[in-house]
Parts: sequence; structure tokens; C-alpha cells
Amino acid sequence: MNFFRRYKILRKANYLELTPIRMHEHFTGEDGRVTLIVPKFRNPVFSRWLIPPGRSKAFNIRLDELGSATWLEIDNNSRVRDICDRLITKYGEKVQPVEQRVTKFLTLLYDQRYITFKEVFN
Repeated sequence: MNFFRRYKILRKANYLELTPIRMHEHFTGEDGRVTLIVPKFRNPVFSRWLIPPGRSKAFNIRLDELGSATWLEIDNNSRVRDICDRLITKYGEKVQPVEQRVTKFLTLLYDQRYITFKEVFN
């Protein structure tokens, strides 16, 4: 889906009512922080021909404490409002203003195509 159509759908939507969906794999380190595994190329043919042998075929993107907690709360069924409520319960005043911080973070993830929203597909 092109950028303008995605932008038009999200501009009309209430961000807190959207349902984020992960688009990439991740792993959690010993310190509890999440590292996203993002392929360098979407097409496996490009990665086979353009990446030298022995080199990683993916980027590793490390998230901070709040980013990791937000990423782990995305379960493909919870709305952004539910994620914010769970983060407030877990971290209290440390994450205030939680709605602005989480929506900004999810916007950045969406712009980089690390997540999408269920409502964009429907």
C-alpha cells in the first residue's frame, strides 16, 4: 500500500483505538531489552546476491527500556489505549505523559515499517 493511502487512513483514525501488529522478529537480551531483527532486503534474491558470504543478512535494532516494554505489549490484539494502560500499571509516573510517548514511538515504528495497524488492512 502506498504512503498516501496509509497516511489518509491513519489521519482520520483515533490513534488510541488502533491495533498495532509486529512485522519483524525480535529477541530479548539478558537485560530485558528487545532487539529487532530487520532484514536488509525484502527480497531474498537480493540478499543472496548483494550481501557477501559471512555477513549478516539483517540489521539489529536495540530498543531502550520503554521501547522494549511497548514492543513486548504489542500482541496483535491490544489497542494502543490498552498498551498505555498496562505501561502505566507497570511503570507508574516514570512514563508520563504515556499516551504522547507511546503514540510518538509507534508512529516512528510505523514510519520505518517495523509495525503496521490492523485497521490499515481492513
